[in-house]
Amino acid sequence: MNFRKKTNNLKSKRANRVRAKIFGTSKKPRLSVFKSNNYIYLQAIDDDSQKTIFSISSRQLEKKLKKNEAAKIIGEKMAKMAKDKKISEAIFDRGRYKYHGIVKQIAEESRKNGLKI
Repeated sequence: MNFRKKTNNLKSKRANRVRAKIFGTSKKPRLSVFKSNNYIYLQAIDDDSQKTIFSISSRQLEKKLKKNEAAKIIGEKMAKMAKDKKISEAIFDRGRYKYHGIVKQIAEESRKNGLKI
């Protein structure tokens, strides 16, 4: 098995392991994080009905920012969107990413703005 296939296999195993332990509902959705090379995407997912309640990405920002700055703004906006939908608690789904850097900043900003994770 070459290096790329091996790392992709390990990442998918990690994502499955993390997601096997968490489940979102309409009152306590799962906040899923995805990072591409250029952008950050967040979704609030209701696993009962298998629907996305709302989503936000760094593509929606007015100007292109560094990922660290974009993560803070997106975490803040995510908490505001949750308040608008009358959601006070959520389950954080880091997916295949370690809980540090951008992923950690998103979670901390959401907490600062009143969302219980």
